[in-house]
Formats: sequence, C-alpha cells, structure tokens
Amino acid sequence: MRHDFKLRERAIITVLVMLIAADTALGAYAWNLASARSAQQNLDFLSLNRDLLKKDIARAENISRRIPAIQKDCDAFEASLFPETTGYSSVSAELGSLAAKSGLQLDSRAFRPKEVKGRALTEVEIEVNVAGSYAGVVRFLNGLQRSPNVYAVEGLSAKPDAPIQGSPKGQLRVTVHLKTYFRAA
Repeated sequence: MRHDFKLRERAIITVLVMLIAADTALGAYAWNLASARSAQQNLDFLSLNRDLLKKDIARAENISRRIPAIQKDCDAFEASLFPETTGYSSVSAELGSLAAKSGLQLDSRAFRPKEVKGRALTEVEIEVNVAGSYAGVVRFLNGLQRSPNVYAVEGLSAKPDAPIQGSPKGQLRVTVHLKTYFRAA
C-alpha cells in the first residue's frame, strides 16, 4: 500500500508540475500576444492622432491665409456704419419712415449708447414703441430686416392697444428692442 501511495503521490506531483508548466507557457504566449496587439493598437492610435494634427495644422494655415481678406471685410463693414455724429438722427428718420410705410404710429424711441472696447464703435440699444395692426408690425420688422443699415432685433413685447372710439379693433402696442452700431467720431 505504501508503494501505491508513493506512486500516486509522484503521479499527482508530476501532473501538477505539468499543469503549472502548461499554465506558465500559456501565460507567456498570452502576454506576447497581448503585447503585440497592444503595440499595433498604439501604432494605430498614434497614426490617427498624427492625421488629426495634420488636418488641424492645414485648417489653421487656411485661416491664417484668409485673415487679411476677413480684416478687409470687417473694415468695409465698419465703414458702412453710420458715423456717431449723424447716426442718431439717421436711425430716427429711418425708423419713422419704416413705421409710416407700415401704417404704424411711432410713439417713442429711446437710445442707450455703449462703447465697444477695443474697437472704434458704439453699440446703441434702441427701444421703439409703435402702435397699429399686426400686419403693420410684420411689415415694420420686415423693413428693419431688409434695411441696408445694421439692425439686430433683440426682442418684442406686445399688448393690445386700448380701444379709442372710432379706431379699428385688434390694434397692438409693440415695444421693439433692437441694437445697431455707429462708427466713433
């Protein structure tokens, strides 16, 4: 019996050594395979980054080449703005004309200038109160949009106009908040 036990013990130890050797060999093979795959993945990642950086550089060079033309367009735009000395009266006259053409009554206009830092421009917030029909308000806004001068409509607030005896129903009182810009004098 003792002999059988020693034989079994040796057989078990031999099988365990073989299993450990096979496990070590498989581990080494898996590590080599993983490191090879990892190196290929790193190469692919670096190639992708290189291609993206080349595209970024090309885009930056394109922008750099277009800067003089963009600056020229900006200067032309600024030159097309009303000068600050005559801008208020010009805008006021244009708003009055647009309101009259639209069939609206221009009740009031208020200007709030604000200097644009770093530029020779003045941003002017304008609040205009008009009264009339909905169609007239739409024509007025369309006229602002089609004007050769720069107007940015910031917002509107409307409420029904108090009916006056003899005036048509459905009249609106609209406050238009807009911005424009003047060249500094």
